[in-house]
Amino acid sequence: MKLLVVHTPLGPVGSGLGGGVELTLTALVAGLLGRGHQITVLAAEGSQLPQACAAASLWTCAGAPQRSSQHQSRQAWIEMPADGLLVQFWRRALQEAPQQGFDAVLNLAYDWLPFWLTPTAPLPIFHLVSMASVNEAMDGVIAELALWNQARLAFHTHSQAADFALPAPPVVVGNGFDLDAYAFCDTPEPLLGWVGRVAPEKGLEDAAAAAARLGLPLAVWGVVEDPAYAAAVEAAVPAGTLLWRGFQPTHQLQRELGRCRALLNTPKWNEAYGNVVVEAMACGVPVVAYRRGGPGELVHSGLNGWSVEPDSVDALAAAAAQVEQIDRRACRLWVERQANRAVFAQRLEQWLSTYR
Repeated sequence: MKLLVVHTPLGPVGSGLGGGVELTLTALVAGLLGRGHQITVLAAEGSQLPQACAAASLWTCAGAPQRSSQHQSRQAWIEMPADGLLVQFWRRALQEAPQQGFDAVLNLAYDWLPFWLTPTAPLPIFHLVSMASVNEAMDGVIAELALWNQARLAFHTHSQAADFALPAPPVVVGNGFDLDAYAFCDTPEPLLGWVGRVAPEKGLEDAAAAAARLGLPLAVWGVVEDPAYAAAVEAAVPAGTLLWRGFQPTHQLQRELGRCRALLNTPKWNEAYGNVVVEAMACGVPVVAYRRGGPGELVHSGLNGWSVEPDSVDALAAAAAQVEQIDRRACRLWVERQANRAVFAQRLEQWLSTYR
């Protein structure tokens, strides 16, 4: 197939602003290239594709970033800047993709416009939905598209798909990881880890509180989206509890993350998947996660970590104190069997080929 893959308009590829979508993009593009498909990526100006995607073509557009749906109220209206990346992406996709012989467009962005355009577009548009329900307008447009042709939609987990009104069982593709990029570490340090955008919906305050109770430092990796929130979290725990590591590319993140005794995963909302959960496991790091959303499907208590009651710092700390019971090699083995890049690419190919 010849596919145009449209990235999120939140920022350039490689900036970290796209959150987990950036990792999904890399896995998806590299995996499909490896299966012989022709891939072009449409992304913001300044984007740089990772080496694993070097064989893909890159189209870029200039424009203002789109505001993320998850940072707005459920009743918020859909807003699109006139000079925004979202409009530029889809103007170019609809004008140029049919002329250049693309078989289909694959959208990775959680934005209203591409879903609304799908029934009338001049070529098939497919959507790998990147988030669970956060906005009523998005819920509505996804439900309408599912009624028109649910085959155009795929989800990362069953928990995510359950957030939406779907007339039929969902296509669930999981996610994929290049396991060569993650080194197994069986000699952890007295250190806990937390990875994600530093924003209230990610629940860093709970992880910080649990780490403080255990008397362990908590390394924090990720873009600080809300500096005031980050400052408030730090002020609520003893000095030295939080070790701010910032956003790190995968090769650096995995090297540091692998040294952790455990990863704490504390989302306050329904995560679609939980990329960082799998990245930690790929390094041999057990995960203590709230039993909510995608991580609730990925973490199997006693095997690759502990799944605990959501929003309970007591449960989080108690489970984190027991992670030495987990075989770190079992964590890595689970990823090899369930979330490697090749398996992900096969699922995507089956979805796109069957319903194209």
